[in-house]
Amino acid sequence: MLEALIGFAVLLALILLQVPVAFAMTLVGLAGTAYLRNWDSAYSMAGSVVYESGFQYMLSVVPLFVLMGNFITQARLSKELYGAAYAFLGHRKGGLAMSTVVACGGFGAVCGSSLATAATMSKVAYPEMRNLGYSPALASASIAAGGTLGILIPPSVVMVVYCILTEQSIGKMFAAGVLPGLLAIGFYMLAVRWTIWRQPDAGPPGARMDWRQRLQALRDVWGVLLLFGIVMGGIYGGIFTSTEAAGIGACGAFVFALLRRRLNWAVLKEVLLESARTTGSLFMVLIGALIFANFINFTTMPTDLQEWVAHFNLSPLLVIVAICFIYIVLGCLLESMSMVLLTVPIFYPLVQHLGFDLIWFGIIVVVVTEISFITPPVGMNIIVLKQLLPEVPLRTMYRGIAPFVVADVLRLAVLIAFPAITLLLPRYLG
Repeated sequence: MLEALIGFAVLLALILLQVPVAFAMTLVGLAGTAYLRNWDSAYSMAGSVVYESGFQYMLSVVPLFVLMGNFITQARLSKELYGAAYAFLGHRKGGLAMSTVVACGGFGAVCGSSLATAATMSKVAYPEMRNLGYSPALASASIAAGGTLGILIPPSVVMVVYCILTEQSIGKMFAAGVLPGLLAIGFYMLAVRWTIWRQPDAGPPGARMDWRQRLQALRDVWGVLLLFGIVMGGIYGGIFTSTEAAGIGACGAFVFALLRRRLNWAVLKEVLLESARTTGSLFMVLIGALIFANFINFTTMPTDLQEWVAHFNLSPLLVIVAICFIYIVLGCLLESMSMVLLTVPIFYPLVQHLGFDLIWFGIIVVVVTEISFITPPVGMNIIVLKQLLPEVPLRTMYRGIAPFVVADVLRLAVLIAFPAITLLLPRYLG
């Protein structure tokens, strides 16, 4: 147990010294394994991890979903999604902010990236809200919070990585994310209403559209609905595997972007290079996390945690709450994917030992990770928006995001208290 705690302390110190997370985890994992065993064992373990990660068939789903998301971003569907949401909600007070949240959910359903969702929607939604007189705090906060839906509403790269680490079904994990994703949209809309109640002039209503205009707006988003239906319907219907679905989704997104005349050779080259860079970064962090996790498993930490819980007779629910608190604290220091890769191999054996469903725990992890996207000092969605909206002070963004963080915490409490919300669709779909 002591060796593991020292390893964590050294790892956090290296991260604070701005050593890349992938290299920090690799260094600590190698040195720790060499200390517990010997250097030959450490080198052998590292080589095995690199080889197995590179040739693992299930991991091919990661670059394919990344490629799918990049093609969707290039297709510029965000404007149509925002227009469809605005047609139904824009006439209400705070309606444009609610439309932004709904559009982010729709874009996240075919993108799978929180940062890409927030960055894309900022170009579409923020100018519209400011032109109508929305406060910068509410306008930027609704985009930052809505962007977090990209990793919860399937397909999601974070979910895929979690399933690989815990050997769970990707299809069931995707199904489990649907209802919590809809719940998240509902809670974020309540956060908008709360903000409008406190500051009535923060989100004035827009123009009301008739039903002919609403139906026209829905017809403009047929591509998103079709692609999402093919990918998710194929997985849930047992027509193809998650990896095959990722390939079909990437191909479909390519065709869709081509039909919308958004692709040329220069754009295609940039999409492929960006997908390769993202995939390479993810694999580097994954390999580092697996090496570090192997070092932790060589220590007595996993067994000690279980014995500690049994010795103090702690409530299993209290353990889950403590784990969530640890995630929230780590989210102030670490990027989301690094946090998941670092902690899941340590926590999931304990959670499984306590009798909890690992699919349910995966959704809890994703929801807590969402919170880290919008909380200081890291708050990756806030940082991305600050770069895209330099005229909005960082203090204004964090002030506007506060109701959404409260909504996230309340949603997390609901999902912990009522696991059936998460597990209904996976059980129904078999």
